[in-house]
Amino acid sequence: MQNSAGKIRVAVLFGGRSAEHDVSCRSAASVFRFLDRDRYEVLPIRITRAGVWQAGTDTGTAAAFPAAPPATAPLASIIAALGVLRTADVAFPVLHGPFGEDGTLQAVLETAGIPYVGSGVLASAAAMDKQFTKTLVAAEGIAVADGVVLRDGDDDVTVSDRQRLGLPVFVKPARSGSSVGVSRVDDWDDLGQAIASARKHDTKVLVEAAVVGREVDIAVLQGEDGTLDVGPALEITHTARFFDFDAKYTPGAAEFVIPAALRTTERELLEDAARRVFTALGCAGLLRVDFFLTATGVVMNEVNTMPGMTELSQFPQIWRAAGVPYAEILDRLLSTARC
Repeated sequence: MQNSAGKIRVAVLFGGRSAEHDVSCRSAASVFRFLDRDRYEVLPIRITRAGVWQAGTDTGTAAAFPAAPPATAPLASIIAALGVLRTADVAFPVLHGPFGEDGTLQAVLETAGIPYVGSGVLASAAAMDKQFTKTLVAAEGIAVADGVVLRDGDDDVTVSDRQRLGLPVFVKPARSGSSVGVSRVDDWDDLGQAIASARKHDTKVLVEAAVVGREVDIAVLQGEDGTLDVGPALEITHTARFFDFDAKYTPGAAEFVIPAALRTTERELLEDAARRVFTALGCAGLLRVDFFLTATGVVMNEVNTMPGMTELSQFPQIWRAAGVPYAEILDRLLSTARC
């Protein structure tokens, strides 16, 4: 339902209960800044770390909220926020990690009958879980890192698995992003501490063999007709032990090279693999796929159904290098969501 000025009403949801709350707020700040107010009426909805939903007001370039969030139970706040959501033409959930990117929020929007940007319930849930992602992608013939799944109560890796995986290994929460809780282990004596660190964020933990290769990201943007456009490859260079949270969000800690210096065959392999990953997971709207380009081919590392959307994040930078400005990315995402 468009307003009296003929503008499209966009509910932008951000924040959330995950460890990526601050990243989500930064992503949303860029979305607020670049949404064209001549085309869109923006309805901000902030989700606090405690899970309380709060409707705010749009200042024209940002969102404004009362100084203190209401002392309301999460369920009551969701019901109240649905009153605002039901007036929207489309929702833009700019959330990362659990309780936002994992299908839970998408289920609320589906139940309320509100179209939204990004992947649906099943694709969001599957893509959030690194084990399920790897299983689905490997079934499509795309290589993934060898690894072991440790569920609640499993606190070690068998001798045979240690021999197979070798060192170093990477220990990760299965359902988290932004490298939160991820550790590199170069000595098996440090494994227990790494597992405990990952378990602060998830009961299911992955222990993965290290993959030696160039770190290359591919951005996929879906059109209204279902076509999948792929942006120029981005290569990450950094001096950290691995591309951890600090390397990702500390200015100057990493450099993004766009387009990556690739041979035609390498670029085509990566682009084809990214499209196949998008299709295999049943994604919609957008996806960033992180690969390792090794001496023997392409290995998928992780996916992001709602990648970082700050101006300096990989996804917007890739499309800017392709000649697609940030505001146009938003237009495309919202148009596709409303189809």
